[in-house]
Amino acid sequence: PPPPPPPPPPPPPPPPPLLPGGRRLPRPTGRRSPAAPSPDPSPPGRPALPGWTAACAGGLTLVGCLALLWHAGALPGFLTLLVGLAPQPYHGIGIGQWLLLTLGVLVLLFTLGGLSRGRVGHALVLTLFGEYRGSVRRTGLLWISPLLLRRRVDVRLRHWRSEPMPAMDANGTALSVVVLVVWRVRDTVRATLGIRGHEDYLREQVEAAMARVMSQLPADAFQGASPTLRNVEAVGDSLTRMLSAECRPAGIEVFSAQPTRIEYAPEIAGAMRRSRIAALDARHRDTVLSAVVDAVDDTVQRLTARGLVALDDYERRALVKDLTVAFYNGRAGDHADQH
Repeated sequence: PPPPPPPPPPPPPPPPPLLPGGRRLPRPTGRRSPAAPSPDPSPPGRPALPGWTAACAGGLTLVGCLALLWHAGALPGFLTLLVGLAPQPYHGIGIGQWLLLTLGVLVLLFTLGGLSRGRVGHALVLTLFGEYRGSVRRTGLLWISPLLLRRRVDVRLRHWRSEPMPAMDANGTALSVVVLVVWRVRDTVRATLGIRGHEDYLREQVEAAMARVMSQLPADAFQGASPTLRNVEAVGDSLTRMLSAECRPAGIEVFSAQPTRIEYAPEIAGAMRRSRIAALDARHRDTVLSAVVDAVDDTVQRLTARGLVALDDYERRALVKDLTVAFYNGRAGDHADQH
């Protein structure tokens, strides 16, 4: 039988996202970055009892202990008068009564010691001897076992503005970048128990992602119209996708990561500013010269086509020279008046 046909080649990778003007971001070169760690399965949350249940149980236990002391005649006189009971002679406290009182005190401490208040925008992560026992997101008065260690985590939407961070562009030019990140804790277990300090982890990932994104494009293109880091929208989208993928295994959800300031490092800012001004000046001169040449060519062709002048080669060159000087001086004077 004939051999089976070879398998079809894999489809090509999707093109990079489009930039304004139809340009695309350059594909990353070099080694592929290591894949982000896969997230652990998130354990289910732990239901919390209403706080009024524990408060009622503690109140009933306290009343029972006071009644036992009154029956034994050990209740202080001012408490007896306060509750309006007749004083009882002291008969002593037996072993059984001591056991009941001890049990009542333990129950009272257990019920009242577990009362807690759940706040809006916060969650409680519960552990027992280092073992995860659940998470509580309810608000109001709650009862949680006093044996459990509670860690309060802020799950509200937050923003963080970084300090100026050093970076390098595609040409190796030193930059100073400030990034604004909008984020929140989505999985309290991973953010609390999976890493040591989720806020420090976020800062480090922002710095790493920012360095990788900034190294893909030059800060400025003095010649031509190639993509640069001045396209803040495209740079922010790339930074958001990269940072979101890196922070998802840690239980952190990143909504936006936008560079608010991209500047040259202080030690080279003056030189780069002069280079930018020189490039803009050269581009302006090139534009003015192209416009002058087009105007001179159009003027000479119209004069010749209408038969207004009959010029030989020498006279044509002289006319072109005079028109070029006049038009260029006029354009330069208009530009100086505008400035």
